[in-house]
Amino acid sequence: GFEPQIRKIVGQIRPDRQTLMFTATWPKEVESIARDFMQHDVVRTQVGSQSLKAVKTVVQHVEVCEDATKPRALQRILHQIIDRSGSKIIIFTETKRNADMLTKNMRYDGFPALAIHGDKQQSERDWVLQQFKTGASTILVATDVAARGLDIK
Repeated sequence: GFEPQIRKIVGQIRPDRQTLMFTATWPKEVESIARDFMQHDVVRTQVGSQSLKAVKTVVQHVEVCEDATKPRALQRILHQIIDRSGSKIIIFTETKRNADMLTKNMRYDGFPALAIHGDKQQSERDWVLQQFKTGASTILVATDVAARGLDIK
């Protein structure tokens, strides 16, 4: 991962530095790096549970493809998944603009998609989540930032 870059940066910083580390997750590798870089008087603050895990009923599908083939690949995957009754799909995009464009294109192609991201009003985000939770819309397109903290049951 990024350990060599971190070690290189820290190696060029004064040893009497103040070090603050922030991470959304705390795997053993990150903990090991932190121990190496922290001097003394370590204070660790944790928000939430240490035992967060992905739900076992969630299927994650990753497919790497060229930009030109993405629309066709997405349609193929969606048709495969939508055929399973009760399936709900979350698609992550890098930008809010991509989330909106992808949603527009998917709706044009007949897919029941809605977008959620930070530029939407709170009332619209609530409505989109409600539509997704109830199954009125089975496809949610979200930026990775918007997806943080979503609790969809």
